[in-house]
Amino acid sequence: MDYTSRDVALALLLEFTQSASLQKHAFAVEATMRAMARKYDANVEEWGAVGLLHDFDYERYPTPEEHTIVGSQILRERGYPEHFIRAIASHADYNHLPRESALEKSLYAADELSGFVTAVALVRPTRSIFDVDVASVKKKLKDKAFAKGVHRDDVFRGAEELGVPLDDHIGFVIMALRDAADVLGLRGQSGGK
Repeated sequence: MDYTSRDVALALLLEFTQSASLQKHAFAVEATMRAMARKYDANVEEWGAVGLLHDFDYERYPTPEEHTIVGSQILRERGYPEHFIRAIASHADYNHLPRESALEKSLYAADELSGFVTAVALVRPTRSIFDVDVASVKKKLKDKAFAKGVHRDDVFRGAEELGVPLDDHIGFVIMALRDAADVLGLRGQSGGK
């Protein structure tokens, strides 16, 4: 089995995740992780697969006692390497795994912010990622009533752990999601630029 294969990762995601919104979140994090792999001169397919599978067990096993724990067991049984599994497990703070590698830090930084930027795009009149900019994301981050499920501290900590300014990280994620606008349903009514 080629664990870096998108087809293999997608089949595993779809086996465990029926929710369209969770699938789209996986696609958004995958897009960001692929862009990050290019930035860090890493394996684009592997990083994309980590992004695609980071929450694959969440729909069936959503509690902190299960999420990433059960998923890690499934990944081991299917032959995934330990560094891949550790990256996924380290994105959940409650696992108390310090994020050490660029892969681990990137996944953590990509997860919440990719979801948040997607939410910002979906409330734009055009529902387009092409109408989202850094300022609009930062404004929504201050609005505690908006996208309540997104942990703002994780967004800030993610950029900090990567060692990049928050504005730069937000801009990077916006650009990564623009590249996947069609897959994410975020081209919107503006048609993209």
